Amino acid sequence: MRIGVTFDLRSDYLAMGYGEEETAEFDSEITISALCDALVGLGYVPERIGGVVKLAERLAAGERWDGIFNFCEGLKGVSREAQVPALLEAFDIPYVFSDPLTMALTLDKAMCKRVVRDCGVPTADFAVIEKIADADTVALKYPLFLKPVAEGSGKGIDADSRVDNLQALKKGSAKLLRKFGQPVLVERFLPGREFTVGITGSGENALVLGVSEIVKKSNYVGDGYGFENKERWHDKVDIVAAPAADAKAAGDVALAAWRCLRCRDGGRVDIRCDLAGKPQFLEVNPLAGLRPGYSDLCFIAEREGLSHQQLIGKIMDSFLRRYPALAARRAA
Repeated sequence: MRIGVTFDLRSDYLAMGYGEEETAEFDSEITISALCDALVGLGYVPERIGGVVKLAERLAAGERWDGIFNFCEGLKGVSREAQVPALLEAFDIPYVFSDPLTMALTLDKAMCKRVVRDCGVPTADFAVIEKIADADTVALKYPLFLKPVAEGSGKGIDADSRVDNLQALKKGSAKLLRKFGQPVLVERFLPGREFTVGITGSGENALVLGVSEIVKKSNYVGDGYGFENKERWHDKVDIVAAPAADAKAAGDVALAAWRCLRCRDGGRVDIRCDLAGKPQFLEVNPLAGLRPGYSDLCFIAEREGLSHQQLIGKIMDSFLRRYPALAARRAA
């Protein structure tokens, strides 16, 4: 079974002049090689495609695949993660991971929080600043926490993200508006412990794979798990197994959000606790990193006794469950 692999290679964008933070969401050659090796080990025939433009060119030339392992983040626009799945749906090609609606929704953190809140999933109160004047209308109790509304990998989160007054709110918002050219999400600051929850499967078949706690070290930067803390995590955090009771509480919230947002096949949900120690939804990553020995979902899988190939196998099993005809062809 031929499985095309779509991806954005970080080194390609660095060579084009993009910066370290701009390319933080993109993948390394190590990741793509490991993914393809895992697919080979599972009996698939992987074929590298690259990003959305290369996919479009090859589709236009008449190429087709049995399925696509979509690992493409996209470069431009608030719906950039939805570009590849939307294109594949137009050509009726099965693909791994979430559909265009979920991809676009989950990248916009404010829209995502509105949906999970409507589903009854606990999440911190929030507001959105589209222009500096909006700061005067924010009716949330300080301290607050600022981040770009549609970025991943901790981009835009630094030592200035927590603010304690209106002046700091305006200053921090102005910086983010200028740098990222998109609205700013303003949340009530959650002072409690932080967890990341690995999930595999879709809908009723989705399960919590495991839960990690993000434990700060002395040189942790700021008050959030931002770009610098993630990029240089070895000397910033310890990533450890969450105690059973905490893992259950965080996992329940994460799984409720996963199902509410109709995420598919595998990914992560980030959780942080409020002052009372109650888990609150932060955000979901439906295209979680898959680099062995580096990415949070891989750490969780390893701790649960799964090899990288077995983790990819769980993701592919979920994918095939959604396409019975394809599963039957593979089994034949």
